[in-house]
Amino acid sequence: MTQTTEPPGAGVGGGEVVSFDLTSRPWICVLRRDGSQDELSLGQVFAQADDLRCVVGELATHEFSLVRLLLAVAHDALDGPGDIEDWTELWEDPDCFAPVQAYLEQQRERFDLLHPVTPFMQTAGLHTARDEVFSLNRIVADVPAGEPFFSTRMPDVERLSFAEAARWVVHVHAYDTSGIKSGVVGDDRVKSGKVYPLGTGWAGGLGGVFVEGGTLRETLLLNLVAADTEELAFSGDDRPAWRREPCGPGSDGRAATGLRDLYTWQSRRVLLHHDPDGVHGVVLGYGDPLASRNLHRSEPMTAWRRSPTQEKKLGQSPVYLPLEHDPGRSAWRGIAALLADRLEEGGGAEGPSRLRPRILEWVARLVTEGHLPRRFLVRARVAGVRYGTQQSVVDEVVDDRLEMPVVLLHGRDPAYAAQVIAAAEDADRAVRVLGDLAADLARATGSEQEGPKSAARAGGFDALDHGYRGWLSEMAEAPDPFEHRQTWQRQVRQAVGRLGDRLIAAAGDSAWEGRMHTDNRGSTHWLNAGLADVWFRGRLARALGDPDAPGSADSGAKATTSADGGPPGPEPTGPPGTEHAVTEPEVHV
Repeated sequence: MTQTTEPPGAGVGGGEVVSFDLTSRPWICVLRRDGSQDELSLGQVFAQADDLRCVVGELATHEFSLVRLLLAVAHDALDGPGDIEDWTELWEDPDCFAPVQAYLEQQRERFDLLHPVTPFMQTAGLHTARDEVFSLNRIVADVPAGEPFFSTRMPDVERLSFAEAARWVVHVHAYDTSGIKSGVVGDDRVKSGKVYPLGTGWAGGLGGVFVEGGTLRETLLLNLVAADTEELAFSGDDRPAWRREPCGPGSDGRAATGLRDLYTWQSRRVLLHHDPDGVHGVVLGYGDPLASRNLHRSEPMTAWRRSPTQEKKLGQSPVYLPLEHDPGRSAWRGIAALLADRLEEGGGAEGPSRLRPRILEWVARLVTEGHLPRRFLVRARVAGVRYGTQQSVVDEVVDDRLEMPVVLLHGRDPAYAAQVIAAAEDADRAVRVLGDLAADLARATGSEQEGPKSAARAGGFDALDHGYRGWLSEMAEAPDPFEHRQTWQRQVRQAVGRLGDRLIAAAGDSAWEGRMHTDNRGSTHWLNAGLADVWFRGRLARALGDPDAPGSADSGAKATTSADGGPPGPEPTGPPGTEHAVTEPEVHV
């Protein structure tokens, strides 16, 4: 922290007037279709959208926040689309973003990063009682607070270019940490010079999802939801941040008005301090907090879950909260949250337990009504943050993509989506079986079990990751989703079987010799690698059934594994395909 002698709001050293117009100055990083990278202005991004593959950033959260900004511009410039027919006209028009240029010219003053009165997404004159200017570490998320051990910027961010500072201003509104922040003059929430935790930036509480097409133009259009979408509420008063009165210190406690408002939600009050050569400091305080409960009709870029705790606390039902990503779980393993149809999840009259992202509901409508071909491929882009220590630091950033054919989203043909979800469950059951084998081998030597079990499961999911993604992309060409799932089950049996062979081969002589083991049911066994192998084959057979048997695409759901290291109970009676499963012999002493 440093003291400044600049008058509040000056921000420019030497009194020289500096401007950085985001509509015409390059600041957004992009990847071109030929694989080269570039940095473009807002106007250039829309003018060249069909020649660009995607927006890129230092973090996946950069991409998420910048795409939302571009969507807010597009929605506002086009004032729509009003309905799905309007959207179709945009999709078929190669020059669909032409009106954006005139819009940006009209809004040019509000897109000036350094404007003395209305700086872009900032609050002019923002200052603390002591006129402090703080390190840029406060807005640069790849500098872990207090632990910059793996940062390329250690130990401090001393200066940013105007282009990079603009990207971090967008990002800090979306993903800033919570915690105690310096109080700014004019904020009635200040106590003893501080404002106590009010939560993260809006996007920080989401399990962020948007849809990527083959080009940035396709990406923007696929996420440009029409106003006649039943699952979302639209308001005539919905406006992005730059078409609202500039924010002052503190908050007026207003509610969000719709997509454009949420995509540019001002969760912080920010002011960059700069000189003609770049940005050297920042003032950062809390802005507008926003409760996330039951905003599923306003925020389309996250899945939602029912919260019994909140329902009990508030005395109302249902209450939906954003479903955040698990950093330890690849996107394909959580594909049910992306694909499960809201009408199939049950939940009675009060509603289902989960809602898939409304942005995918919108794409489902496009394919169901025939506006996209069934074999059209899209990528579900997944981005999010896992915070630590009362949300005051960033622990992990979630970054994943999942390419899939839009037929999976078809509202009137759920078989494809059902088999894709079931295939992910096949993998999960098979990997649990592999983990049980590792635990059994550890028991046979008298070793600790959780470490080998976790390592085996991690290795299993790694081994299946590439295969599942490829199998998923091929679903677009599959004439029969049930047969396609059987193909996957065979792949899983082979891959997990090979991993099991390696575990057994590496177990060593002590595992083959074995030892006495008493399970949680009181049964005593002579457990060695040979018996563990037999159990493994039986469990794997029940987990996946016989992929070559009729009807076996429904098998595996009743598979059992031995949680305590003993043999499972009697062979379960299951659907066709399970009658050939191996029953593990019980060896009692």
